[in-house]
Amino acid sequence: MSPPVPESAFVTGGSGFIGRRLLRRLAEGGARVRALARSEASATVVAEHGAEPVRGDLDDAASMAAGAEGCEMTFHLAAHLGQWGTREEFVRGNVTGTENALEASRRSGVRRFVHCGTEAGLLVGQPLVNADETVPLRPDSRVLYSATKAQAELAVRGAVGEGFETVVLRPRLVWGEGDTTLLPEMVKAAESGKLIWIGGGRHLTSITHVENVVEGLLLAADRGREGEAYFVTDGEPVEFRSFVSALLETQGVEAPTRSVPRWAGAAAAAACEAAWRFLPLGGEPPLTRLALWLSSQECTIDITKAREELGYEPVIGLDEGLEEMRL
Repeated sequence: MSPPVPESAFVTGGSGFIGRRLLRRLAEGGARVRALARSEASATVVAEHGAEPVRGDLDDAASMAAGAEGCEMTFHLAAHLGQWGTREEFVRGNVTGTENALEASRRSGVRRFVHCGTEAGLLVGQPLVNADETVPLRPDSRVLYSATKAQAELAVRGAVGEGFETVVLRPRLVWGEGDTTLLPEMVKAAESGKLIWIGGGRHLTSITHVENVVEGLLLAADRGREGEAYFVTDGEPVEFRSFVSALLETQGVEAPTRSVPRWAGAAAAAACEAAWRFLPLGGEPPLTRLALWLSSQECTIDITKAREELGYEPVIGLDEGLEEMRL
């Protein structure tokens, strides 16, 4: 049985990959939905997916408070993504932006705040093997994305009180039709000959189809215990290389065959980050520490807690998800 949708909701990040799917699911369920939109293009996207656009951004607590006014729930999906950037960019987008969204929601009388976290908040360079919610967050990570997402989650879980409930959902490696980040980058790298398997790519990884993320968000909104975090995935892990190759195949792109040892990839990532940090080089490094971690180390997730407490089960499997992506 599908989880119920709230009567009303405010969404940040509604024009993004997960956000668009969530807006549509909420609207189809009869919810009254508002979504933050920082540009005219974003406003058009959220309107097309059934939400009323609220112009503003994560720096604008007043706009978010106005958007959340009269809403039962806030779904906070907006974040500063990426492998590279300044500390100011990541703190502003992930930490300060989350704190602003929390304060705006509390001020507007929102009952429950559902935050989209990530397993990256646990990473300091180690594999995650059958990791569950007892693995500690690492706000001290040397990777800015990981550190700031951990800090954001700590802020969310610490904001519970006086009728204001918060819950965190943590998907791992979100994929599916309409992906605007992961798949386009992989296709571009494969077509340019820059995609290389690090350490062979034969390690296991957990993945989460975007519809399974939305299912988890709605379950967390309805049944999650306040102050708690929940991992969701597609269930059984897959081999990283086989999964990426299958994604590329849906776009008519052949997967690479070249591979380098992990030690060589680690050395290259360290050298690239040092060069981009200390030299006047534009763009992003071709390989970063975060990309190395995500593409060369096991990351398998135990979703027992979500199954037992939320009643979560994946609603879309690998074969069905791949089939809907084929060009």
